[in-house]
Amino acid sequence: MSEIQTPYERIGGEKVVRQLCKTFYQIMSDTPQTKLIRAMHPENIQISEDKLFMFLSGWLGGPPLYTDQFGHPRLRARHLPFSIGIEERDQWLYCMAQALKTLDLDQLFAEQLMSSFVQTADFMRNKPES
Repeated sequence: MSEIQTPYERIGGEKVVRQLCKTFYQIMSDTPQTKLIRAMHPENIQISEDKLFMFLSGWLGGPPLYTDQFGHPRLRARHLPFSIGIEERDQWLYCMAQALKTLDLDQLFAEQLMSSFVQTADFMRNKPES
């Protein structure tokens, strides 16, 4: 009988989570259709990449790097300075979906991850839609 793995272990641990974050921000930086959310990030995207890596490590059940350094993520509160609506959410999700596709993941696991990302990204919305 095998032990139950955390999503962090299933995705491939530190190396793969780092790769996912790097690819995510590369897609965001290189895709004209995601310029709206790219503009919300610092010019030096490495800062955001590092923070996403630290957050995802803990979120996926690995080392709680983000909380160790910055405390509770308070995701919604930390994103309140940014106007996030459906378009911004969808641009973020596009980047994550494309980045996930570059990993060699079990299809069901990738779909489960994406479903969790959709829920989290939707929770970040704070802009009234007309």
